[in-house]
Amino acid sequence: MEYGGGEGGEDRDASSDPQGRKKRYHRHTAHQIQRLEAMFKECPHPDEKQRSLLSRELGLAPRQIKFWFQNRRTQMKAQHERADNCDLRAENDKIRCENIAIREALRNVICPSCGGPPVNEDSYFDEQKLRIENAHLKEELDRVSSIAAKYIGRPISQLPPVQPIHVSSLDLSMGSFEGQGVGGPSLDIDLLPGSSSTVPSLPFQPRLSDMDRSLMTDIAARAMEELLRLVQTNEPLWMKSATDGRDVLNLETYERIFPRANTNLKNPHSRIEATRDSGLVIMNGLALVDMFMDSHKWVELFPAIVSLGKTIEVISSGMLGSHSGSLQLMYEDLQVLSPLVSTREFYFLRYCQQIEQGLWAIVDVSYDFPREKQFSPQCRRLPSGCLIQGMPNGYSKVTWVEHVEIEDKTPTHRLYRDVVHGGLAFGAERWLAILCRMCERFACLMVTGTSTTRDLGGVIPSTDGKRSMMKLAQRMVNNFCASISTSNSHRWTTLSGMNEDGVRVSVHRSTDPGQPNGVILSAATTIWLPVSPQNVFNFFKDERTRAQWDVLSNGNGVQEVAHIANGSHPGNCISVLRAFNTSQNNMLILQESCIDSSGALVVYCPVDLPAINIAMSGEDPSYIPLLPSGFAISPDGRPDLLPADGASTSSSSQHGGTMMSRFGGSLITVAFQILVSSLPSAKLNLESVTTVNNLIGSTVQQIKAALNCPGS
Repeated sequence: MEYGGGEGGEDRDASSDPQGRKKRYHRHTAHQIQRLEAMFKECPHPDEKQRSLLSRELGLAPRQIKFWFQNRRTQMKAQHERADNCDLRAENDKIRCENIAIREALRNVICPSCGGPPVNEDSYFDEQKLRIENAHLKEELDRVSSIAAKYIGRPISQLPPVQPIHVSSLDLSMGSFEGQGVGGPSLDIDLLPGSSSTVPSLPFQPRLSDMDRSLMTDIAARAMEELLRLVQTNEPLWMKSATDGRDVLNLETYERIFPRANTNLKNPHSRIEATRDSGLVIMNGLALVDMFMDSHKWVELFPAIVSLGKTIEVISSGMLGSHSGSLQLMYEDLQVLSPLVSTREFYFLRYCQQIEQGLWAIVDVSYDFPREKQFSPQCRRLPSGCLIQGMPNGYSKVTWVEHVEIEDKTPTHRLYRDVVHGGLAFGAERWLAILCRMCERFACLMVTGTSTTRDLGGVIPSTDGKRSMMKLAQRMVNNFCASISTSNSHRWTTLSGMNEDGVRVSVHRSTDPGQPNGVILSAATTIWLPVSPQNVFNFFKDERTRAQWDVLSNGNGVQEVAHIANGSHPGNCISVLRAFNTSQNNMLILQESCIDSSGALVVYCPVDLPAINIAMSGEDPSYIPLLPSGFAISPDGRPDLLPADGASTSSSSQHGGTMMSRFGGSLITVAFQILVSSLPSAKLNLESVTTVNNLIGSTVQQIKAALNCPGS
């Protein structure tokens, strides 16, 4: 007798029954079903030999085995078809909604030339264009979806949307200016193509000859010898400052030990900045070396200083596993977080050498290209770098030297003259303070468990969720730092504002999936206040005082619903904030605050609830659109001659730096980013700029009033 396998482990009599009698069903035992399922996972199409073995093992006829596998394959196929149908139906609904949205947008579109309604075309042709465009979009979606499914394990349709986020009452960075962005008088402000996070092109791409490579090797070797003497020698090469105890380079001794034929020190506009500092960081030596020798990791490690870093060519790859002997030609653009300070550009050699077991030296030295007349740098890096000594407890002792020759072709802005000329803006103290803080951040990122997480609402369920939130916040901070850059790829236009320095604005067309698509206006201004950086930081970070400076909050307070520690200082953390008394219950604020001995940042961005849930569940947050705003705070570089205002020195980093406590005043950069229009062809108009100018002006006045310094 022949048997057919039934669904659910049932067999029935397969013989014909012309009289219509009931067929006999035979249900398999649980053991038989378990064994058949296990075999099906390994081999959905067993051959005759495998079926015979199963038949003897389970006490079933070979035909029963055969029909069970046939039915199981049919059942799986039906399940897949049902799932595919659901996906296609959802995709169809999505495209239909997009079609409706496009049709509504066409009804309300404003002509960019005259500000009036466009000339109507035949509605038939409008619909035809929409159908053609939808067909192209569907083809592109299918193509990208297949690629995404192959590389990230899920189709692109399952990723978070990349549409602009809706405006909430607490939205400081995405004001709704879409109607204004395409009407009214346009301004003569360059529209920069592409996103601010897109890596800009270099001033020039050098072509290296064999002579260049040979010369680079010699220059790097001599620079390494000089760096080791600068690191290991104290008096008379380095002297202690009588005012603040910092290491000061004795230029006469230096020139005697390291004579230079082509020095520019006789130039009246030329000066030297030389600083040295040392401290312990919570990262092992080899991991630090790896981050320094990888330009991408280098930029991630120092987003507040390095606005652009790139390896142009690897001259020597060095020893595998230790980087010893590695020599690279690199380019970097260094910044201070203010539109008032120009960036410093360097083409330089980075050379790594392992001195002994657990001890590495990395030296940077400028390399000149005399034949490249279009690039005339204002700064040359003399042998600089660091000595990294691994410690047995997972820490490393780092001694850092910064040594540059500056030709001041344009005077430094008066607000930053003390900070820059004193070596605080680009000096070793700042590099090392940020390195200590970032290494603590990486250590928190690697901690398993939720000991560093205070989750008031039970919304961060796992370690993966914490790490995803930290990565999202780091991308937000990187985007904020890039938005303030004064590099050649980020041109600023000065508006008349609330003070003589005014508000500076720049515009770019965003194409980055990590930002809302459309035209984005960046605006920033820097002010000085006679208040310590620590107190300014406390004021911005405290959610209880947010309504005092948040001009768009309408006086509403916020509540912290999640908290992730980012380091040993209690101010270094990531917060998720929820607004009180607002109708926008689906909008939250992601905020990261960080402070070290060189300065502080408070960066925030509105993020809708579904996007926050994606990050908190541990999924990849790379496609969540962010448009952050915030504050960069630094010491003013002037000696603390002001009355004590309760400044705390607890912000000093663990390596013992006291930069924050030496100065009484603060330089504060206020920066906003606003989505002017989601139409990529929109032009910036006067009304949009006036709005953001008033926004920054009101914010500055609120800050001054709250900190009791309205006349500053």
